[in-house]
Amino acid sequence: MTIAGNQPYFIPYFPYWQLIAAADVFILSDDYDYIKAGWINRNRILVGGVPQYFRLDVQHSEGSRLIKDKLIVPFDPKTKLRTLEMAYHAAPYFADTYPLVESILSYSGSDLLGILELSINEICAYLGIQTKMVLSSSFEGNAALRREERIYDFCARTGAERYINSIGGQSLYSKEEFLHRGVDLKFLRSTMPPYCQALRHRRHTTWGRDFVPNLSVLDAMMFNSREQLHDMLGCYELI
Repeated sequence: MTIAGNQPYFIPYFPYWQLIAAADVFILSDDYDYIKAGWINRNRILVGGVPQYFRLDVQHSEGSRLIKDKLIVPFDPKTKLRTLEMAYHAAPYFADTYPLVESILSYSGSDLLGILELSINEICAYLGIQTKMVLSSSFEGNAALRREERIYDFCARTGAERYINSIGGQSLYSKEEFLHRGVDLKFLRSTMPPYCQALRHRRHTTWGRDFVPNLSVLDAMMFNSREQLHDMLGCYELI
């Protein structure tokens, strides 16, 4: 059994989906602190060849700081969809991707976690990822543990023999400590190659000369077929 986990983000970049696809079970860390000005409620798309935030605004409150308790500011889906259309209407797979985003932005609830879960499930289905999703809040008593102990607890309760973390966690976790707990700790480093980001209009091609990395997965979906995306999911190494 291999598990991985991360906070639920709003339509994050491609390596996030590689991490999900590499695991049998993925822990969505919903009872972790919401990080203001982080990536939980936003990501970036290309508008006119320039990275621009595509985001959900979160209500400010003096209550709980946890992701699962946060509420979003009401928004007009049509406004966000117009931004997406303006940015990618000439992309080769716009017609495939647009309805998925339309479905996500049509979420009728006000809870941040709800729309994040919906977006993650919808995109996993589009990419053909069948990994089981579990909320960290469903592990009773886990939230009382400290950082590494929480992961050890996840592994013990699920019977995991391997835990995969994103590459950014190398400075946070010790392979030796995990091995002492009977868990093989790996870090996922994406090796996904650049893809063409050119918009093909009727008479000319615009931008796309220099690849812009680390954008929302929406960008990859606009420019690549499902078959290409499936192949790209496997472009990583575990270290």
